[in-house]
Amino acid sequence: MSYGLYVIGFVIIIGGLIYGAVLLHLPPQWIVAGSVVLLGIAIVKGVKATRQKDPVK
Repeated sequence: MSYGLYVIGFVIIIGGLIYGAVLLHLPPQWIVAGSVVLLGIAIVKGVKATRQKDPVK
């Protein structure tokens, strides 16, 4: 459940940044490219933060 909350929070942040970029009249291709990069970072950080430790054998 914490992974889902992590990603939802990051999506809200990305949405705010997209809104700000639109208000600044940035070209749409840069907004999409930045959003994809930020979403990728969110997934990697979410998995890293919520991953279970491997048991020591």
